[in-house]
Amino acid sequence: MEKKDCILIVDDEPEIRQLLVGYLTRNGFEAIAARDGREMWQALDRHVIDLVVLDLMLPDTDGLTLCRDLRAKSAIAILMLTARGEETDRILGIEMGADDYLVKPFNPRELLARIKSILRRTRALPPNLRPEQARCLCFAGWCLDTATRLLTAADGVVTPLSGGEYRLLRILLDHPNRVLNRDQLTEMIHGREAEAYDRAIDVQVSRLRQRLRDDSREPELIKTVRGEGYVLAASVDRRAACA
Repeated sequence: MEKKDCILIVDDEPEIRQLLVGYLTRNGFEAIAARDGREMWQALDRHVIDLVVLDLMLPDTDGLTLCRDLRAKSAIAILMLTARGEETDRILGIEMGADDYLVKPFNPRELLARIKSILRRTRALPPNLRPEQARCLCFAGWCLDTATRLLTAADGVVTPLSGGEYRLLRILLDHPNRVLNRDQLTEMIHGREAEAYDRAIDVQVSRLRQRLRDDSREPELIKTVRGEGYVLAASVDRRAACA
């Protein structure tokens, strides 16, 4: 029997936990619930979790701190739940490493669609590249191992990437020297249209620049094209294996 994807719901509201566990279970997932950070870590120790739905407001440790700590230890997919109108919190969630966010109140069908989209993009490689043909993508002194999702600098320092960082870098590496606008990047990374005043892509670009040691004031690798979008200004060498 094929293993079901396991979703961990972290929310302090019993009604939401019960609703989402039941809804996801009926739609083909295994679903586990936790009411706070302590129970979240216990669940992660006991189960193989594929994605965490993490509420921002929790009684013991806030969701942003949990997101940051989880991202530091794992590349597990994270969907952040935020309060309506709290744009700053949504931006901070992306900065801490969340793959996407959903604003409360929400329709469970939209949550389901977001979960499927994140899992699909977390696991998928572009259809024009088979893993054995291009496991290692090298550019400007950097090498990205697409199997391990580790980014290696010219000085040998290895950096793990979050799901969102990895997908953004893969998209840029698959379209070098081509300007991609925010709507295109949002669709390719999150599988949805960009919302009004959505700064998630800008935040993820900023995070990726930090990973690549690219000066945000005068970036050399990921450049901003005013009024258009972003472009990776580098050639890409595709190799069967990383040295």
